[in-house]
Amino acid sequence: MRLGLALGYWGRGPSPGHVELAREAERLGYDSVWTAESWGSDAFTPLTWIAAHTSTIGLGTAVAQMAARSPTTTAMHALTLDHLSGGRMTLGLGLSGPQVVEGWYGRPFPASPLTATREYVDVVRQVLRREGPVELDGRFHPHPYRGADGTGLGKPLKPITHPLRAGLPVLLGAEGPRNVAQTARIADGWLPLYWSPDRPDAYGPAVADLPEGFRVAPMARVRVCDDLAEGLLPVKAMLGFYIGGMGHARRNFHADLMARMGYEEEARRIQELFLAGRREEAVLAVPDAFADEISLVGPRERIAERLERWRAGPVTDLLVLTPDPHTLRVLAELNS
Repeated sequence: MRLGLALGYWGRGPSPGHVELAREAERLGYDSVWTAESWGSDAFTPLTWIAAHTSTIGLGTAVAQMAARSPTTTAMHALTLDHLSGGRMTLGLGLSGPQVVEGWYGRPFPASPLTATREYVDVVRQVLRREGPVELDGRFHPHPYRGADGTGLGKPLKPITHPLRAGLPVLLGAEGPRNVAQTARIADGWLPLYWSPDRPDAYGPAVADLPEGFRVAPMARVRVCDDLAEGLLPVKAMLGFYIGGMGHARRNFHADLMARMGYEEEARRIQELFLAGRREEAVLAVPDAFADEISLVGPRERIAERLERWRAGPVTDLLVLTPDPHTLRVLAELNS
């Protein structure tokens, strides 16, 4: 099982320690470093900055949001950074949800998310392969555009720049069983959310029959500490926000996933509290047991024991979310 460093997205402003943390991860033998985006900082610019300050560590987006860019724009970002970094780029994509797609990006959430994702990946792969002009008679991502409100002058184009790698890896964030099954068919890997080594069935039957060489790269908060309850608080804070606020009360994929993992009543209670403005109560309503099973928190010995359960399943890459260099070092030692 490879280790990656997950840096997430910025909060109020740039995170000054990210470059040094990435350099420390590279020194420790971590395989990759990953950035994200929500509705603030973007995923590609910080990753490019990190690429300029490192030399060997892989670079990934976990995730870049599909609604933020057309598929050809995303492919341009990926092929450009792949060239500048000497072939270190991995493209992780996610669809996000209706609240973000319509509220932040100002476009409709696709009526058929699976079709929209499949078309998006198809166009990205066409750009990266550069075998001919990009053409797709798609419902959501037609190339060229032939809608009634167009000029009719669109021309199929092939990228001017020759991509460094036609097979640049494309990974997808997916939560629902049908989405996970499609991801196994069309992508090079999967970025699960809230992975529990004890509940792979929550993602559907496809997890039991993944293709050979397929990457499974969940993100997990890791912290070496003596006080388990204190160490779980950041995990619970994250869950309170995602379960309670990252989606609408009627359509929240994160809450639905928590429900499938056996915490339906708790998920709805977290939503209820968060949407009522009682955010601290929402965080405290997150069960310690749920926060614990999707993270690696506690003394070194406890983390070592629990790490074996992550290794025993389909996980190929553990993306470690921590701001602590000591925790990075301990995990590198335990995984060696």
